[in-house]
Amino acid sequence: MTTHPLHSFFWPESIAVLGASPDLHRIRGRLLHQLRENDFPGRILPINPSYQEIAGLKCFPSIGAVGTPIDLALIAIPAASVAAAVEECAKAGVKNTLIISSGFAEEGGAAGFMQDELIAVTRKYGIRACGPNCEGYFNTMGKVATTFSPTVETQEDPHAVYVSDKRIGVIAQSGGIGFSLFNRGKAAGLAFSYVISTGNEADLGMADFLDYMIEDPHTHAVMLFCEAVRNGPAFVAALEKARRLGKPVIAIKVGKSDAGGRATASHTASLSGSTTAYRAIFDRYGVIEAEDPDEAVAIAGVMVTCPLPKGRRVGVVTVSGGGGAWMADTMSAHGLLVPRLSDETQASLRPLMPSYGASGNPVDVTAQGTNTGPAMMTVMEHLADSDEIDMLVIVSSLASTTRASLDAERVKATVARCGKPMTAWTYTLPSEFGRNAAAGCGLAVHTDLRACGLAFGKLASYAEAIARPLPEPFTPVPGALYPGLPKVVPEHLAKQVLAAWLPEPREKLVASAEAAADAAGVLGFPVVLKVQSSDLPHKTEAGGVRLNLSDRASVAAAYNAMLADVARYKPGAAIDGMLVQKMAPKGHELVIGMVNDPTFGPIVMVGMGGVTVELFGDVVHSPAPIDEAEADRMIRSLKSSRLLTGFRGAAPIDLAPVARLVAALSRAALTLKDQVEEFELNPVILHADGSGLTVADALLTMKG
Repeated sequence: MTTHPLHSFFWPESIAVLGASPDLHRIRGRLLHQLRENDFPGRILPINPSYQEIAGLKCFPSIGAVGTPIDLALIAIPAASVAAAVEECAKAGVKNTLIISSGFAEEGGAAGFMQDELIAVTRKYGIRACGPNCEGYFNTMGKVATTFSPTVETQEDPHAVYVSDKRIGVIAQSGGIGFSLFNRGKAAGLAFSYVISTGNEADLGMADFLDYMIEDPHTHAVMLFCEAVRNGPAFVAALEKARRLGKPVIAIKVGKSDAGGRATASHTASLSGSTTAYRAIFDRYGVIEAEDPDEAVAIAGVMVTCPLPKGRRVGVVTVSGGGGAWMADTMSAHGLLVPRLSDETQASLRPLMPSYGASGNPVDVTAQGTNTGPAMMTVMEHLADSDEIDMLVIVSSLASTTRASLDAERVKATVARCGKPMTAWTYTLPSEFGRNAAAGCGLAVHTDLRACGLAFGKLASYAEAIARPLPEPFTPVPGALYPGLPKVVPEHLAKQVLAAWLPEPREKLVASAEAAADAAGVLGFPVVLKVQSSDLPHKTEAGGVRLNLSDRASVAAAYNAMLADVARYKPGAAIDGMLVQKMAPKGHELVIGMVNDPTFGPIVMVGMGGVTVELFGDVVHSPAPIDEAEADRMIRSLKSSRLLTGFRGAAPIDLAPVARLVAALSRAALTLKDQVEEFELNPVILHADGSGLTVADALLTMKG
């Protein structure tokens, strides 16, 4: 097996500290100190011409004076000197650099040029750099603490009890938050492999470190604190690898898109900001999203202690009736089912608990029985073996400092036998004894009720996501578009650009009232008349649409009236003509759109359409390509999808025509991605009589 290119970065045998200092109040002093305090087993090489030795270590006047290969150099010197220092490192044969120094692109203005200079050096010499403006990393297993974070000042407790041997890696674009996840996770009994702060990512970035941790045998799940991905294709490739290997990725995405605050030509753009693109990518590859650090820790605890569930049915075993009911409500609120157990199962459970217990689910063994602990364990074993549940949660108090209702050997044996996820919620704050007792069982212990329900819900969703096949890959053959297209392409031209992926239209562009009447006669009444102008992306607002015109006279009158309305709305608007369309049968209005995200490429949107699309925002997104199965899933996931699948006795409508169109347009998006910024078909009318669909309007926006 080949060694990952970043192995020497995370597992260095030698580390140089440029500008090393004996002063522990300075970052350069802290870096040197924490390497030694965490018992780094390799060579530590202080570099500073002002000292002969620091803390008993020989100090070298320059990196070139060391004279032997160096795996990693830590750099915490003034920003103006960093690029030259990295070049000196490269010439000395250093493989990797970690740049703590701040004052680069994060400051803006002239400081950005220093980061450009740094990038140029890394590319010229091929030396790798993490940072600048980062907080370093901690390799817990290798005892490599290249950070000044106070969370690694205290060495690992050799007597600590962890909930699992599986370890979690943390990658954060904020050093403080990354190490806080490590700190909070340790308090919850989680074990970690690496924690890294990526800083400005001038060279190495989140995608590089994610790829390393996905391949790393010591890392079983990864937490991300993500502000912005800088290398979309590499990030997606790492997520696809994680999905294939079944290695969970938990992401906290921060930073609001400004897309909603800028003027946009289409509804699609205002409903598909950059945050939406991230969520579409996360959904595609099974990334588990958390909203805050406590959620992330709760989810990680479940991910490293539980097998994947086969369904969403949860069994609840409790010593508190109120706690059990509360847990049932919480599980239900997070998309899980708490089914009533069958009469047969309840009959088998009743002899195992006091007569005043409850067996329906939640199963309440009560806290008043003389053998509460053994009773809970016996009920747990019976429920775990039942084919009526897929997941199991134990509700108990872990406040006692001398006794616990959990039997480690019985819990471990039960999990191993049944292969079902199991977790615990303590409705009292746990004592150290109680938490260790649960950790000894291999159970993640939740003190937050909501986080417990959310973590189990996310576990079930993750299992479903990675079981879903990915769409077939599609390699586009780019083609040249019509020359001279305007920035905003009106409907008739947009449909010509997309013609290869659209159903045959029943419409004609005309330039006079008489021609409009003639065209209507050929197409068949009733018809729709619409103004065509790149100056009027929203025709309805300009009075540029007339529906249900039933004869020649009404068509001609509408033509002239619309010209007058448009002239009043926007004097001087350039009119390409009027589009005459055959009136579509009655049906439901959908919207299908695409925004070409600068990080991830084309993101396709499907939703309930028409003029109310932004009002209700009932839309879903997915990255291109999309196949028909994925398109069908998107449509059915809409809140309003029941209107299409049979609501209040209405006949369900065949969704296949829409699924085919969505899949085709995703291929169009990839084919045109170098030229088209966004497009939108709104409305697409899905005929209620099952006769197919009509693309009633289209809008396309060019790049540049």
